[in-house]
Amino acid sequence: MKAVTKSSGRIEPIVFHTINTIFMLFVVAITLYPFLHTLAVSFNDGSDTLAGGIYFWPRAWTMENYRAVFITGTIYHAAFISVSRTVLSTVFGVFLTTMLAYTLAQPQYILRKKIGMLFILTMYFNAGLIPNYFLIKDLGLLHSFMVYILPSMVSAFNLIIIRTYIRSLPAGLIESAKIDGAGEFRIFWKIIFPLCTPVLATVALFIAVGAWNSWFDTFLYASSDINLSTLQYEMMKLLGSTMSTNNDPSALAGNQHNQMQALVTPASIRAAITIVTAVPILFVYPFLQKYFVVGLNLGSVKE
Repeated sequence: MKAVTKSSGRIEPIVFHTINTIFMLFVVAITLYPFLHTLAVSFNDGSDTLAGGIYFWPRAWTMENYRAVFITGTIYHAAFISVSRTVLSTVFGVFLTTMLAYTLAQPQYILRKKIGMLFILTMYFNAGLIPNYFLIKDLGLLHSFMVYILPSMVSAFNLIIIRTYIRSLPAGLIESAKIDGAGEFRIFWKIIFPLCTPVLATVALFIAVGAWNSWFDTFLYASSDINLSTLQYEMMKLLGSTMSTNNDPSALAGNQHNQMQALVTPASIRAAITIVTAVPILFVYPFLQKYFVVGLNLGSVKE
């Protein structure tokens, strides 16, 4: 009887780990397949892609899809604008939102609830597209680079996340710093801001992804200024022109650009655009991932 129990005790962990490994491999395959499929289509000949059957590996290798993406000279300046707005939006958004969250997290601030409620209301009520456009116009932000930075500098959702995290920090940290004579800004910069690194990394990723993928604000406020065009807006225009050209065969005759468009299809160019716009964020994510779960304030104060 003891031998049977001992044998079953050794088999159960093996069975569990085997099933768990198979299940996790299945989840990984499902997660990676869309990206690998898009990558394969982006390197596959456009006309051959229409036949289907492209899964993990290109059947007819070509770089024409990426050549069609980078053939216009404006794409490089647009990429610079996208990188600039993403970096500045992330830096200013994280810093200013954290300052505001720290202020609203202080119990001695008598207006914290009223101001917090005003920010929460902005999550439920919106004036609409046209009033927002006239507001941007009256502020003088039309055809200005600051239209990418100022309107999205503080987010109510990110504010709530950071404020909740600051409230979870030990109150003894702030009290001991005030006893030592530290001012509010010094407490914020030297104590609160470093301890908020995990939540700030998460919020920074939210802001960076949103700023990098945004194109509609360019369409509304700076579409006529080529110097303010973003990478995503240029990709959207390229995709639209490719689809319209493929729907009109007579438009294919003419210049070299149209002849190149004949070699690509909306599906192949869409895949190349997706890869070009997604790769920068994929490089940023690994540097922020380690902060998502681990908190730097653990064990800093014991009460």
